[in-house]
Amino acid sequence: MLSTRIQNVKTHSMLYIVATPIGNLEDITLRAINVLSNSDLILAEDTRVTRVLLEKYNIKKDILSYHQHSGFNKIDRIIELLKDGKNLVLVTDAGTPAINDPGNYLVSEALKAIPDLKIVPIPGPNAAITALSISGFPTDEFVFLGFPPHKKGRQTFFKNIAEIEKTIVFYESKHRILKALDNLEKLSRLGDRKIMIARELTKQFETIYRGTLAEIKLKLTDKNLLGEFAVVISRK
Repeated sequence: MLSTRIQNVKTHSMLYIVATPIGNLEDITLRAINVLSNSDLILAEDTRVTRVLLEKYNIKKDILSYHQHSGFNKIDRIIELLKDGKNLVLVTDAGTPAINDPGNYLVSEALKAIPDLKIVPIPGPNAAITALSISGFPTDEFVFLGFPPHKKGRQTFFKNIAEIEKTIVFYESKHRILKALDNLEKLSRLGDRKIMIARELTKQFETIYRGTLAEIKLKLTDKNLLGEFAVVISRK
């Protein structure tokens, strides 16, 4: 009798926030594989990138794109699926969704529409934390700044770095990393603060640059600008 009653209760939907590898596809947890395999639908920043990961682990699931350009109609559709009791998984191209990522907005909107929605984190890789872990700088306190603005606000971003006394980490693309180093030199007044720059973390051509700003500028040239960069600046 008890078993029958339990079966008749409608299961509440869940939104899983699943971290995926930042480069090496073997950096995925068993729990992440299990959740991906048993979901009703996977929400992905780039469906092509996510399919590569799913194919490696023989996971056959439908994928719906969700990214920074997704409109309100897409968000409404996702919320309706959750209201219908579907278990959805949110992934980004690499790393932990909703951290410097449009997934944060989806989580916020889903909670507004369904206040008692159960959101389950499936932890895993994150480029900022990975870079900090090998920096050798104090990490009891740090400030994460995401990506610097491309144009408007960029100078202010780098000027403000001079006032931050904690260890700092931010991301930069291959197109703007050299400009970022110039900005740090001209605007941030780093003095003798050490820097570590991590390129292509966990990938075949992973490279770590350490030293002062002047030393790193000599090492980082147009010839080795591949992938995205994590920049870590030592505490003041």
